[in-house]
Amino acid sequence: MVLILLELAVVILAILMGTRSSGVGLGLWGGLGVAVLVFVFQLPAGSIPTSAIIIVLSVVVSASMMQQAGGIDWMVTVAAKAIQKNPKMITLVAPLISFLFSVGAGTSNILYPLLPVIQDVSYSNGIRPSRPLSLSVVATGVALACSPVSAAMAAMIGFTSAYGFEMINIIMVTLPAAIIGIVLSAIVVNRLGKDIKDDPEIQAKIAAGEIPAPGNATGERSKDPSTTLPEATTAGRNAALIFFSGVLLIVFFGLFADLRPPFGAETRLEMNDLIPMIMFVVGTVIILVSKPKVSEVPTTSVFKAGMVSAIALLGLAWLTSTFIDAHTDLISEGIGDLVAQAPWIFALAVFVVCVLTTSQSTATNTAVPIALSAGMPLGLLSGMWAGAFAGIYLLPTNGSQIAAANFDTSGSTKLGTKLIDHSFALPSIILAVTTIIAGSVIGTVVDVF
Repeated sequence: MVLILLELAVVILAILMGTRSSGVGLGLWGGLGVAVLVFVFQLPAGSIPTSAIIIVLSVVVSASMMQQAGGIDWMVTVAAKAIQKNPKMITLVAPLISFLFSVGAGTSNILYPLLPVIQDVSYSNGIRPSRPLSLSVVATGVALACSPVSAAMAAMIGFTSAYGFEMINIIMVTLPAAIIGIVLSAIVVNRLGKDIKDDPEIQAKIAAGEIPAPGNATGERSKDPSTTLPEATTAGRNAALIFFSGVLLIVFFGLFADLRPPFGAETRLEMNDLIPMIMFVVGTVIILVSKPKVSEVPTTSVFKAGMVSAIALLGLAWLTSTFIDAHTDLISEGIGDLVAQAPWIFALAVFVVCVLTTSQSTATNTAVPIALSAGMPLGLLSGMWAGAFAGIYLLPTNGSQIAAANFDTSGSTKLGTKLIDHSFALPSIILAVTTIIAGSVIGTVVDVF
């Protein structure tokens, strides 16, 4: 037992050191942990998550091609118009739109250009900007548990597909759970903080002439040229529509397995193979139709973030696989009863890892294999997994949180000074709780049927 605890300490230490390094450091420290377990503790090397890595790489290449062609810029303009059409319900509409576009794109990067739009529309209509801004940011976190093309989803299906629980089964739980969570959270968040007319700080800024009164605001885009929406082009529109067509095709084949290419009498093409295939076709069609500068694709933000995710996935998944495969029986017996009696422990574990690493993929690779080894029902696991992703915004350490606070000229969106006294803490907890509860109910129903 002492030896096992030492091995577990190596796993935890590697994850903690990787977290401190961040980025590709997560993967490198994970690989170092594998080396220590193999050479020092004589454990057999675990399985490398080849399928998940291939999915991530193929999606990243295709999404980066779309971004370089202007696809994300076009998506931003469409989302901005939808937000501006529903100003009075912005605390609900803005998070839902941010969520849905992040689901489709497989990344939360689309949120950044929308932040000044959300700020302008909310303030000009007399709504405290921190409400829609904070929930919009947090909503993009759980969105990656619902996206067919996110790195976190690739990691998840890499684990669950072996149990016959494929991507479409996961989305059937996570998507409705997240939407229910956002709607319920919007009701609560819309009451957080003082109204503009009752906030002395905002009123002092208005009195000093630093910002206009809500009634005098135009409701249009800010006059600051730095907040101007990106240009929407025909090439960008075509690239985005081609990419979304690929996403829909993935969902279609997930729903109708019998329509996948046959191999032999009963064998059908697995989704792990089909997703990269579709994504490569999508990327190629984007090249032919939208003609992006292929040489500049590696410089896009989606490409850079995706490569980091792939490296982290390789190191961390390999590390946890090495430890878990060597002690499957012990984990199943020791943790199985605990998880069965208190499934919320799994949700808490994912939430905490998200808080510490600000990475949904890392949380997936760390906690999901243990829950699966313990025999946790897959539907319940999926629902809790999605809600716990809100944990990445419990601490004010993400770029989108900082950007939201900077764009809020009213000063209502705060980063705080004591780690959890910021505008995103309560929305993170509220969305996590509501989505986990909804996901648990939906997941339990899925498990029964």
